[in-house]
Amino acid sequence: MASNTPSADPHRDWVLGQNPAMQRVARSINRAAEVGCTVLIIGETGCGKEILARLLHRSGPRAGKPFVPVNCGALALNLAESQLFGHEKGAFSGADGKTLGIFRAAEGGVVFLDEIGEMPAELQTKLLRVLQQREVLPVGATRPVPIDVQVVAATNRDLQAEVTKGTFREDLYFRLNMLELVIPPLRERPEDIPEFIDFFSREYAQGYRMEQWQPSPQTLAEFCAFDWPGNVRQLSHIIEQAYVLQMEPQLPPRSRLIPGIDPAMAASVQGDTPATEQLTADGKLPVVDLSVLRRWAVRQALEETRGHKTKAAKMLGVHPNTMTRILAELTEEDAREAN
Repeated sequence: MASNTPSADPHRDWVLGQNPAMQRVARSINRAAEVGCTVLIIGETGCGKEILARLLHRSGPRAGKPFVPVNCGALALNLAESQLFGHEKGAFSGADGKTLGIFRAAEGGVVFLDEIGEMPAELQTKLLRVLQQREVLPVGATRPVPIDVQVVAATNRDLQAEVTKGTFREDLYFRLNMLELVIPPLRERPEDIPEFIDFFSREYAQGYRMEQWQPSPQTLAEFCAFDWPGNVRQLSHIIEQAYVLQMEPQLPPRSRLIPGIDPAMAASVQGDTPATEQLTADGKLPVVDLSVLRRWAVRQALEETRGHKTKAAKMLGVHPNTMTRILAELTEEDAREAN
């Protein structure tokens, strides 16, 4: 077994699958790579937005140039402008030398702005100017510097709703949304799950220097029927865990798949004894009712965020549109129970 933990290589062939929506995404990737337009990728957490951006990068003439990812939610506000656009020597205290910044470092290539919805308002204005003028103004400089980069942004948030609330610039949204790529969650493309299983199994078998695992028909059926709240990232984790443990992968108790819920809490919601203390005859943890867990998780998230739907969706790791759908379903369930 290899001494270091492997991971699926995003530069290898990725699974786009046979799902019609993903086939449209595949065609759009090729076109976007060819023309170099700004792209906005939308999808839930864990669905592979950065990997899709990397596929776009290596599908066109910019493949031989840099691909520079940026987590907009992790940018320190006081340093973000310098990180993105560079600075001149002596521009501020501690600026002992000149730096290029991310955009100039990616010259000729692709800048991937992940979690674009988290970008502070002050930076949104500066980014808009960069996209419009195709140039950056380093901190402390008096003249802008022309750049040649393709910008690919990604978010799991509803940017249109953010525009309505005034937390995201409308003009920046339209500038980023020259081409929109929507990645469906894994639960909406079960026909692609066998391909993902084969892809990750091949990657981890090679990384751990083991024989590639083949799923049993029962396991394959269970994986295809599962709703995968953590999307492709969760599936990848379970397959890798199977190689670490040298066993066929098992779906964990569903209570462990929703952020902030443990088996004991899940069981208490149903009025049972804690799931961690109650095993089935074959020694496995019992399966917890996902509908009960979902109801508890959503209401708990709304309570902690004081009814803020977007924040609650982020806490649960789902897209705001998914949150709206779940709330509608729960309202219908409550109505049925009341009758």
